[in-house]
Order: sequence, then C-alpha cells, then structure tokens
Amino acid sequence: MTVESVQPETSVDPVELREPPLAGGAVPVFGHGLQLVRDPLDFMSSLRAHGDIVRLRLGPKTVYAVTTPDLTGALALSPDFKIDGPVWESLEGLLGKEGVATANGPLHRRQRRTMQPAFRMDAIPNYGPIMEEEAHALTERWRPGTPIDCTSESFRVAVRMAARCLLRGDFMDERAERLSTDLATVFRGMYRRMVVPLGPLYKLPFPANREFNRALADLHLLVDEIVAERRASGQKPDDLLTALLEAKDDNGEPIGEQEIHDQVVAIITPGAETIASTIMWLLQALAEHPEHAEKVRAEVESVTGGRPVGFEHVRSLRHTNNVILEAIRLRPAVWILTRRAITDTALGEYRIPAGADIIYSPYAIQRDARSYDRHLDFDPDRWLPERAKEVPKYAMSPFSVGNRKCPSDHFSMAQLSLITAAITAKYRFEPADGSDDSVRVGITLRPENLRLRPLPW
Repeated sequence: MTVESVQPETSVDPVELREPPLAGGAVPVFGHGLQLVRDPLDFMSSLRAHGDIVRLRLGPKTVYAVTTPDLTGALALSPDFKIDGPVWESLEGLLGKEGVATANGPLHRRQRRTMQPAFRMDAIPNYGPIMEEEAHALTERWRPGTPIDCTSESFRVAVRMAARCLLRGDFMDERAERLSTDLATVFRGMYRRMVVPLGPLYKLPFPANREFNRALADLHLLVDEIVAERRASGQKPDDLLTALLEAKDDNGEPIGEQEIHDQVVAIITPGAETIASTIMWLLQALAEHPEHAEKVRAEVESVTGGRPVGFEHVRSLRHTNNVILEAIRLRPAVWILTRRAITDTALGEYRIPAGADIIYSPYAIQRDARSYDRHLDFDPDRWLPERAKEVPKYAMSPFSVGNRKCPSDHFSMAQLSLITAAITAKYRFEPADGSDDSVRVGITLRPENLRLRPLPW
C-alpha cells in the first residue's frame, strides 16, 4: 500500500477558528486518564461522535484528540507539528532523544539519510535468503499438534530477522526471549506513564516500578552487547550497524556513542515489538478464519508450484498480502500516536495553540464505520484494487505518511509476507488449552496469551 504525500490545504479563515469541544467523563485529578486506562480502545473509538477534534484532560494536561482520517493526514504532513507529546515522552527512557524515532529537524533528516540505503527497494532482495531461512526455520521448530506460545515464537523470528538482516548478528534465541520479556514489561509501564502522568509516583520503589526499571536496564544492556560485539570483531559487513558506526555528523565528525546506542535501540526494539505483535495477530486471524488460511495455502501452492516459498514469490502473493493488511487494519500494533504543535496553528476548523499535544488512534480510524463497510468484519478482499479505492484517504496508513513515514515499510511487508506464506503452506491452526486472544493494551497491542496448536493440512 502506498499513500500519496501532499501538503494539506487550509481554507478556513483564521478568524473563524474554534476551540475543540471538551470530551465528557473527565474526573478530578486524573481527567480522562482513567478512561484511557480502563478501556482505551473503546474510549478512543467513541470520540469521533463528539467532534473531528476534541479536548481531553490527562492529569494536569490538555490534549487534543484528532478523530478523522483527513485531519490525521493533515497532522502528519503539516510542518506545524513535530514528533513529541505523551507517547514519545513515555518512550524516551527506551528510545532516548538521539534516535531516528524521536529526533526532529536537521538531526532527523541526517539520520534518515544514514538509514535509508538499507531500506531502498533495490536493497531489500539482498535480505531475501535470510528472511526465507528464518521463516522456514520457524515452521521447522514446531511439531504438529504441540501447542506453541505465539508471543515467544513471534518475537524470536522478528528479532532474528532484524538482527541478521540489519545488524548481521548471529543472535541466539536467549536474546529474543530477553527482548520479548523486557519489552512486554517496559511497554506496559510506559503506557501507564503516558495516560496517568504522575511523575513522582513512578520513582517510588513499588514492585511495578522496580520491574519496569529492571526490564529497561536489561534492554539497554542488550544493545550495548550488540555494539560491543561488533566493535570487538573488527568486521565491517555492509549493513546498517556498520553505517551507524561510520556515520558522520554535520561537522564531519563521527557521531557520538549515545546516538549510536539510540539508533540501535530504534532499529531493534520498536521494529521487533511491532512486527512480533503483527505476527501474533496474523496467527490469531488464521486460526479464527480458516477459510482465509485455506485460500492463502492454495495461493502459495499455486504461485510456488509446491516448492518452498521464497522472496521472489512475495509480490505474487496477493491474497496473502491482503490478509496481512486486514489483520493490521483491525489490530494495528501501533494504536496510538502523538504530535506537538510548534506554533499557533489550525487543524481543520479548529485553533491549536503552540505547545499543545495532539493524540490520535490508528485503531479507531481504521475501524470507523464511516470509512469501512462492515467495519468490524475480517474481509481481506476489501483490499482488492476495485474495492480499496473506496477507502478514504488516510483511513489506512499503517506505516504513517510524510517525513515520518516508516523507512522500513517494504522491508516489514516482505518479512510478514514470507512468514505468513511459510507457516500457512505447512499448517492450519486451532486454539490450544489456556489460549487467551483478548487484547493486551500497552503502547502497542498484542494478544494477552495466544497459544495455538499447529496441525498439518
């Protein structure tokens, strides 16, 4: 899926700009934060009924929630807003302030230039053999009829693919397990800090705070291990880590150690978290909708002629890719995002003051009945060319748009296509005892405890 990036037009007379309405249900001290904690997905999905933009109270803060596709597109494309706000502030302990995920302005542009060659369309086929090897290794580990822990399996393949493709590291499963466990703890804690910003309380030695701090420290230790191992090896493979270690700043000097650290964090952790969560939801969808699993299996067999699926087949797997898009639409890993106004500005017909935080939910946007027929149905065929054109612009932007568009969008889709095709060619799935596919909400969405039994066709 591609999204045209255009500069939004503003035709509203500044004199006519209005203040967005305040959403109902705020309580003293916490504002709307308790609603975001108790049922965040339902709360964010309910806001469009109250306006295109509404004001929320999160503790002492006023936050502006954008609820329509056209205004989220305008927000992403306007130079009046930058990456900042509650989500990014909560992520600073993980991502730092010098990585491509959180940087703005000239620093962000320089970092994009460093990273972009690794994700060019002509570079991605070079990763094909590694992606194929890891996708098929995933299926080889499974035993027919033996339940699999979808969380650990999804993280294992996501981490190994990213590490072997972009960092050329031979990282063992133990590191993937560490990353999976640590990220689950860190992202839950960061979500709490975002919606209930009571800073001093999070410094007290409560068990949850100690667990959060331990997991965060281990994540940074893991990154330090990766960088140290590369330096000690003396090797300079043509990969993203070598590019970072040899990158220069705007003065021609090597970039600092903190920036290298933050960049590796930005490569490994958000990518592993979002791809792993998407794999979990794909597994859940294949189990819940066996008719589409069968259609994917038949497509893979037709395209490959019964041979193992490979990178060269990805572009021909049209229904497979539509299944992936529909899983992302209904269960986007990144379900909430924020921006901050740089100056007094307008968004639609509303006035947005300088310094204001803006929040929006891809989950709510992508499930809106105003944008999608049978909006809660799992319907991969809605992404057929003749039907996809009915979807409003910006109602489906899984990799964002504008200068914050994810540079690894094609890389990610290739990963997901190969993994989905490889596992579905070999197995169908049914829930195992104790499986819980309810949604666990943190900074990302993932199933609570998805356990499936792979069965041969």
